[in-house]
Amino acid sequence: MAQIFISLGSNVDREKHLRAGLNTLIAHFPEYQHSNVYESEAVGFNGNNFYNSVLAAKTHMPLDEVCALLKQIERDNGRTPADKKFSPRTLDLDLLFYDDVVCDTPAQLPRDEITKNAFVLQPLAELAPHFYHPVAKQTIGELWQNYHNSNQKLWKVEF
Repeated sequence: MAQIFISLGSNVDREKHLRAGLNTLIAHFPEYQHSNVYESEAVGFNGNNFYNSVLAAKTHMPLDEVCALLKQIERDNGRTPADKKFSPRTLDLDLLFYDDVVCDTPAQLPRDEITKNAFVLQPLAELAPHFYHPVAKQTIGELWQNYHNSNQKLWKVEF
């Protein structure tokens, strides 16, 4: 079984879409852990604040099937392939880790945003402080402890 971590984010009808995405993920990965939900400002563009969280689960699904599932859940929640990278999102699901796989296709693993964005790293550190990042050569807890970007503020929200 593979250990997977998936980030969830939304800034368009964010509670509705984050909840819908989470519920669909839980249906596919019933044995899971879910971080707290955080609110953060949009990064890379001017837009509404995001809700973000991370889901951890184990799966027998191959990597390409997990990636296809995440894209389908995004589409089911109003996301289109034409959506630009730095733009509002109904639902953004990113596979952060699939065990310790390092690759660029079918997804970039580990996901580059892990070490760059507090809204990914903090909820990931809640769930997996001892998980080892195979590229950064540090645990997620160490990465979070050493993270310093005062421009990215986030705060826990009741969800």
